[in-house]
Amino acid sequence: MKRSALAIAAHPDDIEFLMAGSLMALADAGYEIHYWNVADGCCGSMTTDRETTARIRLAEAQAAAAAIGAQFHAPLCADLEVIYSLELLAQVTSVMRAIEPEIVLTHAPSDYMEDHMQVARLAVTGAFCRGMPNFSVNPPQAITQQKVTVYHAQPYQNRDPLGKLVMPELFVDTSDLVERKVDMLACHKSQKEWLDQSQGMGSYLEALRDLDRQMGHLSETYAFAEGWRRHLHAGFCDPGDDPLAVALASRVVRNPAY
Repeated sequence: MKRSALAIAAHPDDIEFLMAGSLMALADAGYEIHYWNVADGCCGSMTTDRETTARIRLAEAQAAAAAIGAQFHAPLCADLEVIYSLELLAQVTSVMRAIEPEIVLTHAPSDYMEDHMQVARLAVTGAFCRGMPNFSVNPPQAITQQKVTVYHAQPYQNRDPLGKLVMPELFVDTSDLVERKVDMLACHKSQKEWLDQSQGMGSYLEALRDLDRQMGHLSETYAFAEGWRRHLHAGFCDPGDDPLAVALASRVVRNPAY
């Protein structure tokens, strides 16, 4: 059976910034990879209405997923409507059961934006409910009983909402992948325009390089890297399971503080 890995994030471009290097490396290691943004990006424009913006950002996200050979999953709701609710949880769990992932990559549990944290909660509980026959999902999907390890990405800018630096458990080398990440991010042309106008980011693509460069510096090993922390194993997998580190052993160093 082919092993699968799911990257589940809030908005179009979050995967590119925080998770895409590890996702591409997992594909190179033989994993079937899945790309999923829960929100549709409809609020990400100063010039187009919600429906138009959502259509534009859907096409951009589909192009980004196709660029790395990932299976694309459609968003479930609008921006800022990512709420930890029974309705959304039933939908997330259905997809979790259909994919049957061994690895789930998702947001940090504490981040600067509420949508990110809500997706992290939904992803964790959706993975936890994969084998509960008495939890009804939408659409209906048979339970699965595989072991799954959930990994939390770094919060944006590698800091929690109060500005404290967050150190990961694992550093994944993206030195040879960072430009492929940039190419994926370049698919999101409308988001570059939106952030330049709304947040004054300047160079949208260079911001990605800067984040991976900072993580590489913190690793004391790599020029560019992504960081990951494992969710507690209880209810998901065995205590020592670490499939991301095993699959990407040649490009992983562990933080000795963990």
